[in-house]
Amino acid sequence: MLKRIFATIVAATCLMTTVACTNLVEDNPSETTTGKVTEATTAATEATTAATTVTTEATTVTTAEPEPDIRTVSLLCAGDNLIHSSIYNQAHRRAKANGDENGYDFDYVYESIEGYLEGVDIAILNQETIVTDELEPSDYPNFCSPGDLGRKMVDLGFNVMSIGNNHVLDRGETGLISTLNFWKEQDGVICYGAYESEEDMNIIRTMEVNGITFAFLGYTEHTNGLYLPSDTECWIIRITDANMDLIEEQVRYADSIADVVVVSVHYGTEVSNELSTLQKTFTPKLVEWGADLIIGTQAHTVETMEYIDKPDGGQAFVFYGLGNLVSAMADPLAMVGIIGKLEVTKNMDTGEVTIENVKAIPIITQYGYNYSNIHIESYATYTDDLLSAHGCSGFTQDTIDKVLSYIPEEYLSIE
Repeated sequence: MLKRIFATIVAATCLMTTVACTNLVEDNPSETTTGKVTEATTAATEATTAATTVTTEATTVTTAEPEPDIRTVSLLCAGDNLIHSSIYNQAHRRAKANGDENGYDFDYVYESIEGYLEGVDIAILNQETIVTDELEPSDYPNFCSPGDLGRKMVDLGFNVMSIGNNHVLDRGETGLISTLNFWKEQDGVICYGAYESEEDMNIIRTMEVNGITFAFLGYTEHTNGLYLPSDTECWIIRITDANMDLIEEQVRYADSIADVVVVSVHYGTEVSNELSTLQKTFTPKLVEWGADLIIGTQAHTVETMEYIDKPDGGQAFVFYGLGNLVSAMADPLAMVGIIGKLEVTKNMDTGEVTIENVKAIPIITQYGYNYSNIHIESYATYTDDLLSAHGCSGFTQDTIDKVLSYIPEEYLSIE
């Protein structure tokens, strides 16, 4: 269109120029020439202006930038679910009172934490005791919990079970295989940290939520001196020098197939808020190899937490010790645990993954005289009356304050 307008302007200009030259021989050349040149100039100016207007309108059309595709997944992690006989016996009495002669009703134990799990995408639990319907329940030192306990955990919303811990062999190879079979029967539940074969161990457990892929690995410092028979096909990976190459290989491979590598590590000194040498040396290696979130258990009390810089420029986060979710331990420090919550965010356009909004929510294991009525209390609603009625000798507000002092202020969340 613009080319046609310009051609018209040129033709008109040439025509007017020819006429003007012819009129130079007339009697009054100045008047005639001025009028025709003015008309030609005006026509050319109007055409040029029109062309300019078209060009201006074309260049002001812009396309809005698309909004970045940001995805978020909510994640919760809880510590040692350590089920002593006083806990499963009271659950059995409650079930019988409701007409179930053979069952176990654990509702009372976990009632106060139900709200924390509502709406959570991934909820990870360290199931400290084996869980099965095939073996009779048993207490310390060789724990075994009834299947109703596991089903209660699933009903609460826990969908990822870490079982690689020091009690996983409490009932030997039979117990291990039994608990592996139990968790396989639970729909939508991932179980890791112990495996039925080498082939099974090499299958990295993954879960995709909202377009973000998570991989799960689990390792334990020891198994209380218990070992699988030499001819077993089962696998548990202990944190030893001999297994370092295997652990590195697994973490690096998990990093290659997932956006977020979650490593559950059962390590540290029991009933101590201070980090052990292993925690200080092994944790950075995991981050170097590709771990994004490290969940520490075993200490039975709370330990610190922090971000650690990754080689790729990002940051991993580590909870060194979540403490107990619940237990019937007698040490005052073991009464205080935390529930960890955070959000994993991924920019789907750039691939950048970040861990944000980390919270450490304190909980209290509460029981009365002679370990009666064991259950979890939220510290946010914990009262002086509950504290004074606690059956654990030496458990005071000073104890609570001491344990909570190991949580950096920016993560402590009383809710």
